[in-house]
Amino acid sequence: MYLSYIVVLITLALSANAEPANLDWWQTSVIYQVYPRSFKDSNGDGVGDLKGIEEMAEHFRETGIGAIWLSPIFKSPLADFGYDISDFVSIDSTYGTMEDFLSLQMKLKSLGVRILLDFVPNHSSDEHEWFQKSVKRIDPYTEYYVWLDGKMDENGNRVPPNNWRNYFDGSAWEWSPERGQYYLHQFTVKQPDLNYKSSAVLEEMKNVLRFWLDIGIDGFRIDALPFIVEDNTFKDEPMIDPNVKDDNYTYFLLDHTLSRDQLGTYKVVEEFRAVLDEYSNRDGNTRLMLVEAYASINYTMMYYSQQTPRAHMPFNFNFITYLKKTSSAVDIKNTINLWLDNMPPGQWANWVIGNHDNKRVASRFGQDMVDPMNTLATMLPGTAITYNGEEIGMADGTIRWDQTVDPFGKNGGKANYELNSRDPFRTPFHWNDWQNAGFSTSQRTWLPVNSNHWYLNLAFQKACLRSHYQTYKTLLKLRSYPTIAQGNLTMHTPSDWILILTRQLEGHETFYIVLNVGTEQEAIILNEHFKDVPLHMIVRASSINAWHFEKIDTS
Repeated sequence: MYLSYIVVLITLALSANAEPANLDWWQTSVIYQVYPRSFKDSNGDGVGDLKGIEEMAEHFRETGIGAIWLSPIFKSPLADFGYDISDFVSIDSTYGTMEDFLSLQMKLKSLGVRILLDFVPNHSSDEHEWFQKSVKRIDPYTEYYVWLDGKMDENGNRVPPNNWRNYFDGSAWEWSPERGQYYLHQFTVKQPDLNYKSSAVLEEMKNVLRFWLDIGIDGFRIDALPFIVEDNTFKDEPMIDPNVKDDNYTYFLLDHTLSRDQLGTYKVVEEFRAVLDEYSNRDGNTRLMLVEAYASINYTMMYYSQQTPRAHMPFNFNFITYLKKTSSAVDIKNTINLWLDNMPPGQWANWVIGNHDNKRVASRFGQDMVDPMNTLATMLPGTAITYNGEEIGMADGTIRWDQTVDPFGKNGGKANYELNSRDPFRTPFHWNDWQNAGFSTSQRTWLPVNSNHWYLNLAFQKACLRSHYQTYKTLLKLRSYPTIAQGNLTMHTPSDWILILTRQLEGHETFYIVLNVGTEQEAIILNEHFKDVPLHMIVRASSINAWHFEKIDTS
């Protein structure tokens, strides 16, 4: 495969180091997702922890990361590995203590790296004190969750109030014998949905935000927002295809018009944003609000601020949702335009190529696409968001059935677990070629380390003149150029498999980013496609299989 890319820069007799004007920290930073269980284990128990993150924190500054976002570290039975929270304002002992968190925070501050936390407002754990009291109808907790009576079927049997499914398949309703009602859980049975029709619940969750903001964090990534408000009628949801027989089990057979994407969701988002702005307005330091919303483009764009402030950005998952190994240059261009063309005026883009819920770039597209995808995420206008491991091109691990821990995978049973399991995307980080890739000294880790760590690891790539990591680090340095921070974007597809991006800003260098996303070598003569292409240009970054090395005069 001859797939490669180069970045070339027109050299002008102007300063190349001017600071971008009028941009906030979150617009110029790269935000790096740390999955704590898999980042670094400091105590040898096989599970990553806060001390481990602190131990390796220099990696963020050395790489050029401006902010990290931690996946959930809160007290939890870990039925969904932290997304089932039993205390929103405590650290789970798996990851350490509050003192460990404060120590990590201090370390990051000394390095100039900001910290964001995951905020999970849709549900709690069924082991949360609120839910235990709601089951017993102890006020004010009685209405903290979504409770409904059941129905009687034609045989006189009690059945759930409607046909809603949970995301992991099966009914979204669970019977509580003690309370004598069903509770809604749009995820696992151990994750009961909170009731945002209750003003008390909304205030409780706003106080959770305030707790962590008082400690000094820089913002939140907010989880699963499309699910937090339901239609009041609680009617059955229609089938997507009425000609398909309903199995009364599969989530994706239904058109979820009533259980998600309700207009009331955006009002809750405005309430959350108002809390963050309370703190931003006090000291002028923006508390960032990123929101997760796997939704249609219209619903997604509504999370951006409207007349009233909402999120600073909803995550842009379009590279994950719409692109695949066989996508052409035109497909990529259209996917970029889908976001930019629909984004409300005055708002800021972002680019996500991977996360803990989706196959890694190297597995989705192939190893040769790691550098091009990192280039798109970092060189397009907007904020780049990186999942830990993508900077070195980590691939999905191989997880046997007996090693599977993800509830989504286990739900599918031995025959189908590989279709749904997210475990392969969450395997431990590859620090070096030592035992367990330097992640842990334990004989067994919570998920097995990918067997390719002996040649695919950070230490090896740091020692190489050319590697995915060296390319990624170079790309992050290029983001300091005003042209990349604020320049215009134009895109060209001179062939089905060649995508050329140009970034231009008056008075500053012009960048040409040339990507071959096909499987064959192609020759491109730039001045056949662009006016005023200079004779002399310098290669500023190149993929590991590109012919041109960095800082080479192409004349």
